[in-house]
Amino acid sequence: MLDHPLSAIDDWVVLFANNSLPVLRVTKRRLDEMRKNIDQVDARELARVILLDPVMTVSVLALTQAKRGRSLQHDITTIASAVMMLGIEPFFNNFNDLPTIEGILKGVDSHALLGVLQIIRRAQRAADYAQEWAIWRKDVNMEEVRIAALLHDLAEILVWCFAPKLGLEIQAWRLAQPTMRTADAQFNTLGMTFQDIQLALCQTWHLPDLLRILISDEIGENARAMNVSLAVRLARHSAQGWNDPALPDDYADIGRLLNITPEAVRQRIGLEPMPAREAEDQ
Repeated sequence: MLDHPLSAIDDWVVLFANNSLPVLRVTKRRLDEMRKNIDQVDARELARVILLDPVMTVSVLALTQAKRGRSLQHDITTIASAVMMLGIEPFFNNFNDLPTIEGILKGVDSHALLGVLQIIRRAQRAADYAQEWAIWRKDVNMEEVRIAALLHDLAEILVWCFAPKLGLEIQAWRLAQPTMRTADAQFNTLGMTFQDIQLALCQTWHLPDLLRILISDEIGENARAMNVSLAVRLARHSAQGWNDPALPDDYADIGRLLNITPEAVRQRIGLEPMPAREAEDQ
């Protein structure tokens, strides 16, 4: 376990690229169960398990990119397609005896384990929001949007797994100074941001250009990138409840994306209707 920041982005990339990445314990358990009945495994069923785990998802995409031949004309940007390209049995051969996040952080610091599991839960919620809105927008490939939201905070997850002390330090900055920008808290601790590390990882793993664009924070006029960004924002701002002062702006921006009112956004999320006077002020 690292207890000090690495000096360069490339050092972080080497650390993550040269080590087996840990997955959620529930992911390992489900894959082990499926392995016992490998002849009955369906690619879509397997993809559903993978898509609940950001680290497992990126591991599959990275392996696929490494194994894809030059004859393959199009990037593989969905997990079911990746599994079918690899083959069911080769998939299980490549992902055998996976380390788990719970296993590597056991006994290190219970706060670190809780912290990384909260980030993963936030990523899962962002992915759910992104997928729902992509379906509403009639996106031609909603899974690409889902994956981008799921992986948006991947570097943060990996830093917490391999350097939990640094993850806790960044968290402490945010708790001590709630108005501090998240990127500033990261820079104060690491000398760089999670996004810096993440974009370098995308290049190292040769992730499809489309996913790199959707994962990055450079949105421009790209509605799909906006879909991902807003899903990540909503999941982050609501992580501690629905009283964050940034949420009204989120509802307004999501409403513009979906062409509905902010109150309709709240209702789609499942929140109680706002009092009539407050709703009129939206």
